[in-house]
Amino acid sequence: MQHVLVTGGAGYIGSHACKALAAAGFVPVTFDNLVTGWQDAVKFGPFEQGDLLDRARLDDVFAQYQPVAVMHFAALSQVGESMAEPGLYWRNNVQGSLTLIEAAVAAGCMQFVFSSTCATYGDQDNVVLDETSEQHPINAYGASKRAIEDILRDFEAAHGLRHVIFRYFNVAGADPEGEVGEFHQPETHLVPLMLDAIEGKRDALTIYGTDYDTPDGTCIRDYVHVCDLVDAHVLGLKWLADGKASRVFNLGTGSGFSVREVLDHSREVTNKPVPHVEGSRRAGDCTKLVSGSQRAVDELGWQPHRSTLRQMITDAWRWHQNGHYDR
Repeated sequence: MQHVLVTGGAGYIGSHACKALAAAGFVPVTFDNLVTGWQDAVKFGPFEQGDLLDRARLDDVFAQYQPVAVMHFAALSQVGESMAEPGLYWRNNVQGSLTLIEAAVAAGCMQFVFSSTCATYGDQDNVVLDETSEQHPINAYGASKRAIEDILRDFEAAHGLRHVIFRYFNVAGADPEGEVGEFHQPETHLVPLMLDAIEGKRDALTIYGTDYDTPDGTCIRDYVHVCDLVDAHVLGLKWLADGKASRVFNLGTGSGFSVREVLDHSREVTNKPVPHVEGSRRAGDCTKLVSGSQRAVDELGWQPHRSTLRQMITDAWRWHQNGHYDR
């Protein structure tokens, strides 16, 4: 069986990707430093602890498993933190990714699937963003991801490293079978924060900004189910295995929901109110981010079957009540 090196495979999206890879007949090799990931989430293949800045450790892992491809999720991803500590993001995300890319090329592993973000587009209101939209990131997180995209293009030109880049929007939901799910410390994502508030694990959810130029004053995001998202990554591997050219794909649903709309749906799913308070805007947050993902549908054959807001909250609620990881 073929191995795929999954950086960040102990994290939220990476662990779901490992399950999808195993189901598709690959052996996912998780490479994670466990700073934000959880070893309990590594259930579908071998685990190798290490840091992306450690080239010798990467070389050893490439030599041991000889993966046919890399699926790169490992990154710091908090917008607010990236505004306050940009050096942390440039060092960890960009330098770490560069080290990984160099190690992959040196090992002859020339297929690379990269987890990028809609944050590379910046704040472009009243526009459905597609792969041709200009990239104007407004925070260090988005800027670091855009820089990695540039690095991949340079390494393709110089060394033939073919790649698929996925720019995705807000990821939510959990594995319907409950084997893995979303659990961060500290938690920063809307859906788990909301469910924490419902269960009394925090006093209240804070709505950051109620004066945006949207119908209800709260910012709007496009949500995609984590299982649909990782299905696209497996299709991206097939795309490369079939010898197709490097490509960028957006992953979203084309439908945006405001924070208040997410809260309304959660009440319908859980039959419980969401304790919340209103706060000021966070630096680096955009007003509206909605994806045009037709390219992924047309070219990859991607179909986001579970990406309704109700389904995402239902799966997240099931995991939230039953699933936790231990350090």
